[in-house]
Amino acid sequence: MAVYAFTFPGQGSQSVGMGQELAAAFPAARAVFQEVDDALGEHLSKTIFEGPLETLTSTENAQPALMAVSMAVLRVLELDGGLDLAGRVSLLAGHSLGEYAALAAGRSFDVAQAAKLLRLRGQAMQRAVPAGEGGMAALIGVTLAQAEEICTRASAEGSTEIANDNGGGQIVISGKMAGIDAAINIAKEMGIKRALKLPVSAPFHSSLMKPAEDVMAEALAKATLQHLLCRLLPMLQPSVRAMPIRFALIWSSRSQVVCAGAKV
Repeated sequence: MAVYAFTFPGQGSQSVGMGQELAAAFPAARAVFQEVDDALGEHLSKTIFEGPLETLTSTENAQPALMAVSMAVLRVLELDGGLDLAGRVSLLAGHSLGEYAALAAGRSFDVAQAAKLLRLRGQAMQRAVPAGEGGMAALIGVTLAQAEEICTRASAEGSTEIANDNGGGQIVISGKMAGIDAAINIAKEMGIKRALKLPVSAPFHSSLMKPAEDVMAEALAKATLQHLLCRLLPMLQPSVRAMPIRFALIWSSRSQVVCAGAKV
């Protein structure tokens, strides 16, 4: 009987040293990191384990890095913990780039293919908006209406949009850095519980990512997706969730992520 669900993280959750102890303890984890290094033709694992944080946070590194750690954990659970993914896991989901990790977990992608696609996705996203010109911020203790007002007012300084509705009063906004800075100040003026910038290098899930969408459309058209072992819950706005997964992935760079109220 399938009783487990796995959700894979997105950018902002990276940290130097993640997965290092796991790799030291389990050959299955080391094999995943080696597979990613081989696919990319570089020692990304060294950056993951040793940093520096600025290099790891660069989106072209953070995206395949987080996927690598996610898959290392899953591989250990499968090979050393005896987890039967097809028999015991009913649902897979991922937050933004985590959706690629979810697809790799469900054997739609292999790890090498996921690493290459995420490296391309990260590079395309960073080229869309040069580092330092865009960013994201989390608003905590806010309603959707308040977040919309904040974005409308902040857009006078630079394009600012709602990117993620994480539920529980947490909404992430994305846009030009001047707009993000203005939004944080406006949120404080409105008495919002907390507003803080996220450790990301581009304004993900905003209309500014349209050039990256075009790049991924071409890449995913050539990609081979196998049948998933488990059901996937796309964490995108409902109009995109209904699309075939290949098209949902194309849209995922700029489409709003909606975790609140997602139905399983």
